[in-house]
Amino acid sequence: MNAPDFRAKLREVPHQPGVYLMKDRLGSIIYVGKARDLRKRMSSYFMASQKMRANVKTRALIDSIHDFEFHTVRNEEESLLLEGKLIKDYRPRYNVAFRDDKRFLLVKIRMADAWPRFVPTRMKKEDGSRYFGPFPHSSALHATLEWLNRGFGLRVCRAANPGDAEYRHCNADIIRNCSAPCIGRIDRDQYVERVEDACRILEGKGRREVLDGLRKDMEKAAENLEFERAATLRDILQNLEKTLSPTRQFSRGRGVPTTVRPTEDLAELGEELHLAGPPRVMECFDISNVSSNHIVASMVRFTNGLPDNQNYRRYRIRTVEGQDDFASMAEVIRRRYSRILMENAAANPDLQLSQEDPVEAQRRLAKEGRAKIVLPDLVIVDGGKGQLGMAVRELRALGLHDLPVVGLAKQHEEVFIPGRSESIRIPHDRGALKLLQRIRDEAHRFANGYNALLYRRRMRESLLDECPGMSPAKKQKLLKKFGSVSRLKDATAAEIAKLPGISEKSAQGIIDFLNRD
Repeated sequence: MNAPDFRAKLREVPHQPGVYLMKDRLGSIIYVGKARDLRKRMSSYFMASQKMRANVKTRALIDSIHDFEFHTVRNEEESLLLEGKLIKDYRPRYNVAFRDDKRFLLVKIRMADAWPRFVPTRMKKEDGSRYFGPFPHSSALHATLEWLNRGFGLRVCRAANPGDAEYRHCNADIIRNCSAPCIGRIDRDQYVERVEDACRILEGKGRREVLDGLRKDMEKAAENLEFERAATLRDILQNLEKTLSPTRQFSRGRGVPTTVRPTEDLAELGEELHLAGPPRVMECFDISNVSSNHIVASMVRFTNGLPDNQNYRRYRIRTVEGQDDFASMAEVIRRRYSRILMENAAANPDLQLSQEDPVEAQRRLAKEGRAKIVLPDLVIVDGGKGQLGMAVRELRALGLHDLPVVGLAKQHEEVFIPGRSESIRIPHDRGALKLLQRIRDEAHRFANGYNALLYRRRMRESLLDECPGMSPAKKQKLLKKFGSVSRLKDATAAEIAKLPGISEKSAQGIIDFLNRD
């Protein structure tokens, strides 16, 4: 097949900052990039000399490009934000950065606190706080916050309501970095006024005046041969310019066209699987067993074709020995749907007297608004016939014979349906398959994230955690006194018993535990 000729289309690309999306012959987005000059950057992909110099991965990308689209933005900061958003939306296979669930930094301040303070965060919540951002340059943001806190005398201590006790251990007031509201050096109205002034700067109000003032101070310091101060002001100026550069927030469905069409994809999936209608609520399960120490499962829920993060669930497999995906899938299906039936039955005692089919009864409760947990319209398991068979067995044991369930196998993206030997092959350019892939990939990401979390926790655990009668406070005392478990092993019971709260009997028990074979 001849490579497509993009020369005419490239002439339409402007010399402006923006993002570009490369597509393969099936219309799938395979790469998302950003550029200061879209025309120059995109033209470079189709130059013969560029392809000869490129590495294997880039050559494979270039060979796969069948079409592209682009979106212009106002500046480089916006292009970085938009690039990250689109990579998270589409998860292109040739992108490496931004594929995780890590978000750009925001700044949070809760004005209802006794003494509000700025806190960097990556998640915006409905908690009554004020949020600023997102900010694409984290190092510049941290430097800007440090400058704001020092310049306005705002507190940086973590205590919810600092007082005399916290002040005794704080040096910020001594080096004149804090206005010390905790001991009454400044009243709350004066402190909040300073906070509001700092917030106005983060919002970009008076940006030009602030930058011009710093620039004049920098030039004056240089004229007076105060080069160290001039260099400090230069760094502050650069960080402020990066942080306060005007940027727009990009969210799903706003600002950028998307190939994700939830309503159309759901209707298409319902037709492909011969369901009664579009599966408005879907739940997908995945097993993660990187090692036999921690076998975990995830359940992600999509509502109206979009992730319903509040209803994600994760499980530690309890009854399975070793790595057994089939048995693990059976356990998690059993736990999830027995829980739904139990909670809905507890909330609706009349359900026990009903002669209805369990699935129809659950649908009726949902329609009447009496279901604590709504039963999904479609259950998806990550895997082939084996995982699907175990899921079907458990659902039938619970009486949920009529609950639609399918398996999605990764290798050829085949869809397996109970009672049918042949798999369904949905064309790769159909939104129905892309929707199944999105929910399957999200379940896989969520399961692997939980497995990684448990692994990190285990790595942090000490041998002391397994010692009978060991509390976190006692463990902290021992490590603070002796420094390490090896030094603790060499100590005597009398030395350990000198610590408050540890008796000689308890100390001897610790020594016996640490020195056991």
